[in-house]
Amino acid sequence: MTDLHRLSIRELSEGLAGSKFSSRELTEHYLKRIAKIDAQVQSYVTVTPEQALAQADAADALRQSGMANVLTGVPIAHKDIFCTHGIKTTAGSKMLDNFISPYDATVVAKGKVAGLVTLGKVNMDEFAMGSTSESSYFGATKNPWALDHVPGGSSGGSAAAVAADLAPFATGTDTGGSIRQPASFCGLTGLKPTYGRVSRFGMIAYASSLDQGGPMARSAEDCAYLMNVMAGHDDRDSTSVNVDADDYVANLNATSVKGLRIGIPKQYFNVAGLDADVKARVEESLKKLEEMGATLVEIDLNMTDAYVPTYYLIAPAEASSNLQRFDGVRYGYRCENPVDLTDLYKRSRSEGFGPEVQRRILIGTYALSAGYYDAYYVKAQKVRRLIQQDFLKAFESVDVIAAPSAPTTAYKIGASLDPVEMYLGDIYTIAVNLAGLPAINAPVGFDKDQLPVGLQLIGNYWSESQLLSVVHQYQQATDWHTKRAAIAEETV
Repeated sequence: MTDLHRLSIRELSEGLAGSKFSSRELTEHYLKRIAKIDAQVQSYVTVTPEQALAQADAADALRQSGMANVLTGVPIAHKDIFCTHGIKTTAGSKMLDNFISPYDATVVAKGKVAGLVTLGKVNMDEFAMGSTSESSYFGATKNPWALDHVPGGSSGGSAAAVAADLAPFATGTDTGGSIRQPASFCGLTGLKPTYGRVSRFGMIAYASSLDQGGPMARSAEDCAYLMNVMAGHDDRDSTSVNVDADDYVANLNATSVKGLRIGIPKQYFNVAGLDADVKARVEESLKKLEEMGATLVEIDLNMTDAYVPTYYLIAPAEASSNLQRFDGVRYGYRCENPVDLTDLYKRSRSEGFGPEVQRRILIGTYALSAGYYDAYYVKAQKVRRLIQQDFLKAFESVDVIAAPSAPTTAYKIGASLDPVEMYLGDIYTIAVNLAGLPAINAPVGFDKDQLPVGLQLIGNYWSESQLLSVVHQYQQATDWHTKRAAIAEETV
């Protein structure tokens, strides 16, 4: 079958259950597509055909024995920030180019229990620091909609792999928009769950109080299937919250759009740099939701100007602390012929980390240093609480909050964005991480260059089912999520 990659997760599950095709046939189909197409996209860092086919055969055996789960035999791609036993886990960095993980991240382990077949590990911005996937040591991933454009970041490899139909769905992580923004740039659905909903055990840390794993797929329904695997409490993660996870697939129609109050922050639609096409497509999607019965309510989010400076103090500070473990001694990259221990530390880190990672480590170390800790880091944490309170006040009068996922569509690869410009591109996403809230991106159209545009819906704590349900119903009434880039139409 040449069109297996066009099937939804539900259709793949039903096809496997009905013996229309085997997991081996499905896995071989995706491996052939990767071999033919990924040289153009460069979404994968590591492809694992032998392991994938072995897992597929095991899945087929489970199907025959009647012991299968709903997703047994369905392929997946993992962002290369999740540790995978016996497979190289790099976080997109030279520092970990030789690191073979001795254990599985909880997200990966849960996928194995569910019977998912791992196709490989996909590319990302180095240590998840970036918005374009260009900072990867392994080279830039391309946007399947336009190969001279970025797929977004840091989960750009995950987004590109799904958008090019090189995986039916993928795991991503979101520290300041790294699921939602690449989903927007690549025309996908991507969910950033409430902080603590998905285990961070085995997920290489960037900023521990902000990082959160989540699903990336074509539709809300597809994301719901993966959320059923990913979500849940984990005793091995001290930041995992012991709140029962929903059955996200069963709840896809649980929330009615009719009567839904959607908050429209007036500050968000007057941001300098908001592209006219992006604004128009988002407003059109909100009008569609209004036609479906939602009520649009103008709200104030008065802390908007504080988002970027607050985030870019807290995140680098935590990165500085987390990345001190990469010292050239215990594991990872080590410089050649160090003259002493100090030289070992300096050169291993200077040679092993790329420019963007070094920049953020330096910013964070400065913010945490004696004499500046109270002036910068502590003050940023106080402002973070005010940002959270700003959202909670808004949720007293609305059910969800709408915004663009990014102020523009995908940038051209190599565009002369200086770091500050790149950081400002996160204006719509980073506050969600600062507050620990859930949010989802849904594709809602294209700009004049036929690049995808995304709508972001932000929910209150633990409202992932509501967000998935609203987007699912929107996607039943529209077809933006079914659109495919030309490269995804290639057959093998």
